[in-house]
Amino acid sequence: MSSREVVALSVGGVRFVTRASTLRRFPESRLARMLSEDDEEFQDGALFAYILDFLRTLQVSLPADFSDVERLRREAEFYQLQPLAELLGQEHLLKPRPEILELRFFLRETQAFFRIFGSCSSTVERLAEQITVFTAQRWSSPFPSQQPLIPLPSERPSHHDLIFQCGTERAAGDQLVARYVSIKPDTRKLINGVNVLGLLVDTFLKDGFRLVSTRTVSSEEKVECYSFERLQRPAGLATNTIISPSDERVGQIFNKIEAFFIAC
Repeated sequence: MSSREVVALSVGGVRFVTRASTLRRFPESRLARMLSEDDEEFQDGALFAYILDFLRTLQVSLPADFSDVERLRREAEFYQLQPLAELLGQEHLLKPRPEILELRFFLRETQAFFRIFGSCSSTVERLAEQITVFTAQRWSSPFPSQQPLIPLPSERPSHHDLIFQCGTERAAGDQLVARYVSIKPDTRKLINGVNVLGLLVDTFLKDGFRLVSTRTVSSEEKVECYSFERLQRPAGLATNTIISPSDERVGQIFNKIEAFFIAC
């Protein structure tokens, strides 16, 4: 059978289509021998999808709610995929961990102030890309469309923080400085702090966070704190097992197996 030949497999009633070269990725495995020995003793169809994904990518990427790591490890041992079994043996790296997002909301007269803290800096970075503050100076006109709106750069005290505000404040004379907030993919530009708060909470919930607590940090200054949490599984766990490029069907697997954790 050619290594480029397409192979159709039925595993536990689930049909898979792949190349022979993928099944031969580890020549000493039972899967590789199945092609030549006509061995069709497969196991769990649902778990085989993760087996096949590992053969294609040399990475283990599991959903956040995946709870069958031990069963998947036994499947890997059944197919004699030792590199995969060793990766799955590092279950502490595969377990979901909580990601925390804290939102502080401070309302003062016609202004609202927001501070977002995230335990994962990449999440805060994405929020900084989604949230844009526009400013305009105006006199008596209540309509932002009559004044040019100028986007302001994000305020990032650290990689884990984002600060912004909306509302109006009085400048020199009768002039007002107005700040509007837009949160992608929503196209509205909001000036009311309560409306911005509602859109922020909705954005967090759509991103998989859940509200775990609310509290008043300072009753005198009306500072409210909202805490959110979601389970975040590591982006990937990979092996650097090397297969001889000269002949994938009989390629040698070097001894060193090294797992690395892709941090948030």
